[in-house]
Amino acid sequence: MSSNLALYTKYRPKSFEDVMGQEQVIKALQGAIKTGSIGHAYLFSGSRGTGKTSIARIFARAIGTHNDDIYEIDAASNRGIDDIRALRDAVHTVPMHSPYKVYIIDEAHMLSREAFPALLKTLEEPPKHVVFILATTDENKIPETIVSRCQSFRFEKPSQTTLKTLVEDVAKKEGYTLEAASAELIALLGDGSFRDTLGILQKVIASSSDKKISHQEVEVITGAPDNRLVNAFLHAIVARDVEAGLSALATAVERGVEEKVFLDLLLRKMRAVMMYRFVAEARKAMPADFPTEDMELIESLAKDATTSLTSRELAEVLRAYESVRVAVVPGLALELALLRIAGK
Repeated sequence: MSSNLALYTKYRPKSFEDVMGQEQVIKALQGAIKTGSIGHAYLFSGSRGTGKTSIARIFARAIGTHNDDIYEIDAASNRGIDDIRALRDAVHTVPMHSPYKVYIIDEAHMLSREAFPALLKTLEEPPKHVVFILATTDENKIPETIVSRCQSFRFEKPSQTTLKTLVEDVAKKEGYTLEAASAELIALLGDGSFRDTLGILQKVIASSSDKKISHQEVEVITGAPDNRLVNAFLHAIVARDVEAGLSALATAVERGVEEKVFLDLLLRKMRAVMMYRFVAEARKAMPADFPTEDMELIESLAKDATTSLTSRELAEVLRAYESVRVAVVPGLALELALLRIAGK
């Protein structure tokens, strides 16, 4: 790679135009800047890696705040009442180079119970030159008294398509070529997080022996399920072959594959069969998202498995997806789904 920086840091968006997704948040913030109606406190909530702190920095710079007047505080490490009291004293000093001092408090829900009332006093009567941006992955743990004094913005997980585009763009800038299916798999493993997706891409790039990254290479490096095992399980669903399905799943579990990832890939292929069967327009884009082996399987099942792979089977696997987090035995949710589909 051209730099030792982590890819997420290297390609962190520097302006609103660089941000992928979060259109509603960006639109609202840009509108506030345009009208000059800058609030004194904002709450950015959403799952990890969705761009909360990146957009907080962009917003701070967009309202004219110099880097010297932007303060980032990790609430997980500075969570006590003494830390917030020190912050409360510091906010009253004027900015060094800017119209505003911006305090970005990351993982704000980690503040102690005693610290929240101290922060509340500052939010109730903030100096005119201070803007607070609280970022959190767990809004429910922040007291309502704090929430009510902030303008709240919910950050949604980026779509699979958005993450795939990100992977392809960054890989290209780093001088690597990815098969479309490779980018798709990395995006899926990123699980709705820009940071995690680029972390996986970095791991793949660091382990690659050349500049071209195949789908199989991503499977090996990331520990994703062998494509053949997922396809074997799908064949087992169609054939109602419990033994073959359980064998494929057991092999995946033995290799340490996460059941959720296995389900992600399985559901994606089952959905593709439905789309190929019923939506002619969807067929055109599929070859860019699936390896040749998968496309042959999808086309075959769409044609031949018209009674054995229907919405009923898809619903059973979705049911397994919903219960996988509470299943105490690895693979149990999918095992039960296969048994139900086979009428056992």
